[in-house]
Amino acid sequence: MTPSALRVERASVYPGVKRIDGRAQVQMTRWSKIAAMKLASIHYRGRDLVATEIAPGELVAIASLPGRQQGAPVDMLDIIRGGEPLRQALLASLDNIRSDASVARIPAAEVRWYPPVRRPGKICAVAMNNSSSNERKISAPDHPAFFLKPASCLVGHREPIRIRRYYGSVHPEPELAVVIGLATRDVPAVNALDAVYGYTIFNDITGNGMRAEDRFHYWAVYAKKDNPNETERVEQHLSYAGRYKGTDTFGAMGPWLVTKDEIANPDDLTVTCKVGGELIAEDSTRYYNYKVAEVVSFISQFHTLLPGDVVSLGTAFKPGQGRKSIHHANFQTVAGPVEVAIEGLGAQENPVVIEDKELGAWRLS
Repeated sequence: MTPSALRVERASVYPGVKRIDGRAQVQMTRWSKIAAMKLASIHYRGRDLVATEIAPGELVAIASLPGRQQGAPVDMLDIIRGGEPLRQALLASLDNIRSDASVARIPAAEVRWYPPVRRPGKICAVAMNNSSSNERKISAPDHPAFFLKPASCLVGHREPIRIRRYYGSVHPEPELAVVIGLATRDVPAVNALDAVYGYTIFNDITGNGMRAEDRFHYWAVYAKKDNPNETERVEQHLSYAGRYKGTDTFGAMGPWLVTKDEIANPDDLTVTCKVGGELIAEDSTRYYNYKVAEVVSFISQFHTLLPGDVVSLGTAFKPGQGRKSIHHANFQTVAGPVEVAIEGLGAQENPVVIEDKELGAWRLS
């Protein structure tokens, strides 16, 4: 796995243009450091590709990796699992081709954007992690509470968020997300960032209407603490997140996966959200109750985190004085698009499509 083995997509993939191999160089310019750190999963001219930004509005596709057969498809997970050696190889090769006119540029405006990691093993999302929500808590745990979202909920930048009428109220939740780079279990907080490969933007679309419909108020049965041979009933309220958090298109992610070396302090990033051009949230990750390292460490005490897994840190939703908040932005009544921007990570924008569709005949009788 030498840098010289790295192949970057050349103009030969298009008719009449010659392919030339790039060679690695040790020295890296400031340009290559800035551009090469923004990775994306895209579809262009009938092909699924992993690409990096080579200039504003221009991408270069990474065609193959060191040690793989020529022409083999490249997946973002391949790059993540390659770790620091592969990242350095990418940087060196991209630096070498910066001024090479034979390298095929891909116009960013002409691609279809996938989520950077298209099928993560799991998406862990932290609930009520913003200090702005603390005054609304009647009772709450003294640790990060998190739930899981399925990979099938994901959509990429510029892909539509589809809302059916029977979902009820649905709103955006702009969040910072980390992408895991190393298999991790029981990592202490002081070392937790070592497990992070990079950062991306996550819009945790939430269906309040379905949350209300799926709420249980019931008597839970527990063994008594002072006598485990007897049980007691405890009144509880709960709602399961399968529908209101995991429905298709309820997880907009991307466009970029930015490697962690580009983000000096993930716990102090400005986050904004607009719906229909109106600013509804302007916040910062410094107002999270739990820092990135703390969240990753806590989750790893229960779930093994694997390369490509996503951990979304919670909603940045603080509205400006006199402005509407994310809770006013019910997609059933407020038109999109929805845009989330995070300092250092770029901006994500998605149209909102309302589908006038009724709930299907799911009962047998």
